[in-house]
Formats: sequence, structure tokens, C-alpha cells
Amino acid sequence: MTVGVAAPTETAAVRAAARLVAAPDGRGGTALPVLAGEAPFALRRTGPRGPVAHVALVGAMSAPLGGDRLTLAATVEPGAALRFTTTAATLALPGRTGAPAAYDIRITVGDGATLHWLPEPLISAAGSDLRTTTRVELAPTARLLFREEQVLGRAGEPPGRLTTRLTVHRAGRPLYDQELAYGPGAPGWDGGAVLGGHRAVGQLLAVDPDFGDAPPVPPPHTAEGAVAAAMPLTGPAVAVSAVASDALRLRALLRTAERALTHGSDEGRLRRHPA
Repeated sequence: MTVGVAAPTETAAVRAAARLVAAPDGRGGTALPVLAGEAPFALRRTGPRGPVAHVALVGAMSAPLGGDRLTLAATVEPGAALRFTTTAATLALPGRTGAPAAYDIRITVGDGATLHWLPEPLISAAGSDLRTTTRVELAPTARLLFREEQVLGRAGEPPGRLTTRLTVHRAGRPLYDQELAYGPGAPGWDGGAVLGGHRAVGQLLAVDPDFGDAPPVPPPHTAEGAVAAAMPLTGPAVAVSAVASDALRLRALLRTAERALTHGSDEGRLRRHPA
């Protein structure tokens, strides 16, 4: 989804929600009994019908972010499999009032279900102020591959203010909770302890009960203008964090980690999940 600012004549902030549900169809496939959204959200089923449902989020309009409240809810019912993508980056631009925008994502994955959540990057343009929260609830035998990427500023411009929080619970217990803030007013965001001058940042989280107590941990990877490191979590999970000079280098790092996590073994539905 591309989210931008409307013409100066716009006055009202947008309140919009979208919801999708993936469920077994009783024939070995995954159905989508709920696929609904208000502008700027448009959810579309893509690809062939089969064991895995493919859904893409399309930006149906240019949304004025200042003061907006956008909510996306996704449920993958027990035994279903879903691959979620977006057709374009989310572009955060300033609104007329200067009020912050909020984008909330709620994800639930049931027992024996698999979710690959792979949206395009979020771009924080100069003057914008966006706060995103993502909350994921996983059943004990759920599988998850989750990627998020942020690009701080468009070419030749400083970033806006961006605050992101990702919270993941598994079997009702906390698994991962990270909050980050970038841009004007965020202390130390561009220092060596955080971004070190890089302008693209992202993470990849993989959860698979087949990992057991020893999840595969991709080795640290350094390339020109980019670096990534992996950390096993308390549970059958691993988190990969990366920073890079631009979105292309960031994606290359995270794809390398994704291949290591999804094709490293013939066991585990997560690692056999089709791209």
C-alpha cells in the first residue's frame, strides 16, 4: 500500500480498517472467507488457489496521513496457510495539521497454521510523523515468517518522525517486543549504537516449532553499505536485524537470511512454504 498526503484542500483525517481471514477449505486448500477493507485499503487474492492463499494489499487511494487512524487485522485459522504482501511501499507524508498518524496491525495465527508476512518497505518522508504498532498472537504450533523494513527519508531528504513497535506472543507468553524511534526528536537514532549513519533498517522474525531449542541462526553478514546479525530467541524462533545504506541493500540482506531460514532443511512447514 502507498500512503501519501492529499491535496491541501483535504481537511478530514481518514479512519479506515481492513480485515482478512484465512481458513482451511476442507479440500486441502486455504479459503479466504473474509477479505474486506475501506479506502485506502484494498485486499486482493493473487496467485493460484491451493494449500496457500496469497493476498496482496493494494493502495486504493492517496490517504492524508496527518491525523489518520488505519487498522489492519489478519487471522490465519488453525491449519491454514497465508502469504501476505503489498503491491507498493507505504509512504508516510505530512498532513495539514501536523498531527501524528497511527497504523495498527493485529495478527492472529492458529495451531498448525503458517503465515508469511512480507510487505514492501515503509518510507518516512521529511515532515511526516507516523506511529506503527504490530501485535502478533501465535498458537503453540503456529509458524511465522515476518519481515518489516523502514527507509528513512526519500533520496536527498531527511526522514520524518517514525516510531514502530513489534510485539509477538506465543502460546500466550511474550516472545519478542521491540520499539524503535527515528527522526527528529528521537534521541541517538542516527548514532553508532542504532543506525550508524545508515538510512534503511529492517528485521526478519522466524518462528517454527520444528526449530526446537536450537533454531538455525544465520551467521553475521556484512556487505558494502550493509550489515546484518541474527539472535536466537527464547522459544523456537530467531530474529535477524539489519541496517543498510538503501532499501535494495537491506532487502538483499534480509533475503539471504530468509533463504537460510526457509530452505535450510527438508523438515518444517515454514521452511517448505512456497514463495
